[in-house]
Amino acid sequence: MDTTLHDPLAGRLLDGRYRVEDRIAVGGMATVYRAVDTRLDRVLALKVMHPALATDATFVERFIREAKSVARLSHPNVVGVFDQGADGAYVYLAMEYVAGCTLRDVLRERGALRPRAALDILEPVLAALGAAHRAGFVHRDMKPENVLIGDDGRVKVADFGLVRAVGAATNTTGSVLGTVSYLAPEQIEHGAADTRTDVYACGVVLYEMLTGAKPHSGDTPAQVLYQHLNADVPAPSAAVPGLAVELDELVASATARNPEVRPHDAVALLAQAREARAALADEQLDLVPPQEHAPAADRAGDRDGDGEGAGADDVTSVIARPLPPPDPQDAVQHTSRLEAPAPPPPAPVGPGPVVRNPRRGLIAALVAVFLVLGAGAGVWYINSGQFTRVPTVLGQTQAQAEKRLADAGLEVEQVKRDFSGAYERGTVMATDPAPGERIRGNGSVTLTVSRGPETVKVPDLEGKPLAEAKRELAGLGLAPGVITREFSREIERGAVISTDPAPGTQRSPDSAVALVVSKGAPVAVPDVTGDRVEDATRTLEDAGFTVKVAAERVHSPEAAGSVARQSPARGRQAAEGDTVTLTVSKGPRMADVPDVVGDKIDDARRALESAGFRVEVDKAFPFLSDTVSSQSVPGGGRAPEGSTITIKTKGI
Repeated sequence: MDTTLHDPLAGRLLDGRYRVEDRIAVGGMATVYRAVDTRLDRVLALKVMHPALATDATFVERFIREAKSVARLSHPNVVGVFDQGADGAYVYLAMEYVAGCTLRDVLRERGALRPRAALDILEPVLAALGAAHRAGFVHRDMKPENVLIGDDGRVKVADFGLVRAVGAATNTTGSVLGTVSYLAPEQIEHGAADTRTDVYACGVVLYEMLTGAKPHSGDTPAQVLYQHLNADVPAPSAAVPGLAVELDELVASATARNPEVRPHDAVALLAQAREARAALADEQLDLVPPQEHAPAADRAGDRDGDGEGAGADDVTSVIARPLPPPDPQDAVQHTSRLEAPAPPPPAPVGPGPVVRNPRRGLIAALVAVFLVLGAGAGVWYINSGQFTRVPTVLGQTQAQAEKRLADAGLEVEQVKRDFSGAYERGTVMATDPAPGERIRGNGSVTLTVSRGPETVKVPDLEGKPLAEAKRELAGLGLAPGVITREFSREIERGAVISTDPAPGTQRSPDSAVALVVSKGAPVAVPDVTGDRVEDATRTLEDAGFTVKVAAERVHSPEAAGSVARQSPARGRQAAEGDTVTLTVSKGPRMADVPDVVGDKIDDARRALESAGFRVEVDKAFPFLSDTVSSQSVPGGGRAPEGSTITIKTKGI
């Protein structure tokens, strides 16, 4: 069936640039088309918000936030965003077109995947989310529909429409936006979302890839939400016998109902996934699951046997959050406040877990625990109470790791440092004992912290502010070296002009990198000598300089209160914002004038100049004598030091 036949955008030129060709997918908030950018002559994907939502400022803001967030990531495993705009009622994003299919298509077609294939998909997904998490974003809607697999085998994460900044207010009072099957318990219960909610969703996706089915199912979204809140995700090996225990542990770690126990972000989960892969033999990685060749109607997400595979719990939607269970004594007051999801559903028909009354189940569980403790407390203490398992702290900073170990009752005995190309500098790359190993409750752990790669490329810092450049060098394990400053008409003041060694040069960690920093464009210093201080200050500030007046005043030929001298001097080059220091004149010093009448001209000049005066000779014509006949200030008198004394010779 041609789904574009009656689509109003099919064949249309959107915003005078994008020619819409085929409809690719339809979601709850937008439709995605294959289109052609007529300016650059390239195929791209056009994500167009449903016109009914374009009048809602909240949805439009989310759309624009998606464009800006993804544009900042620039990661090979993230679907890129090229442009954002609007054409009438159509608000759109122009995005990278990935020829291929979604992970949902793969699961629908093949069912459960071999562990090697599941990890091959999971790892680039976590790399993309890790980049988002380290950039300060949370995806909030991870699911197989948002994992694209290109015809060339590349894996990319799409649809950052629900992205939020880490630390942004995400708590909501009555609802949460997301996809039922992949919501973390804290999203359902509190509306809270951070990097660990993405980790939870990835754990659910991994379970689905390994088993071909979602861990929690039900006839209504309320039933699925209830199970997320009250039941752990089962071990994949329970559904697929023979799966390695490392895969069970990986799923359990990612989907822990308590977010404090999960890896703190996708980077940490990626480290765990790589460890799990390294621990598996080839026969474990290539285990053929029984679901791989199951009929399409039995595969993940295909409830009706029609091969579509998209149920109500696969769609991103606004979901009402459950209120806390009412106290029996308060039943009348609470009844009017209860909203979807409904109270626990009746037991489903056929085999499977029975959903019981939560209070009755809780009481039964407590009674069982008390009985066990009462009968065998000593055995429990000997076999379990003295020991704990080393929590996973790989990929965390040293401070985060030490806190998590302390919370588990463990101490850090020693911190070692070693090179690593897989772990960022300053993060934990190994522990002794290893994560998951049993250790006495008051035991100690040795941490190995990454120094980063054994050699580091000097980054390109041109144009970056000095403080930012220093931070980037420190993040790579390099040290800022000697800093020199030069004039530059191209690089703004305070930014880096160049580095030594040059960008791209390989250096060992802790090596120094010299920085040349811009002083800005050179400016000629104007001459303000002899000007009043107020006038001189105005002239210099208008030229872009900062003015400082020296506290000490000096005698000079300039009038008292005017500028006697300046530094830098007139005509020198300085940078905008540099300081010019002015020294104020106390006026000239008075000096005794020697009597030079009757002296030879050369002798008279020397005597007057030695006394601090300038000399001017007025020779009579015709020249009958080289003897001084008079002087402008009589000998024995006083004149300002530095002033001019005129001497004359006799004529006819």
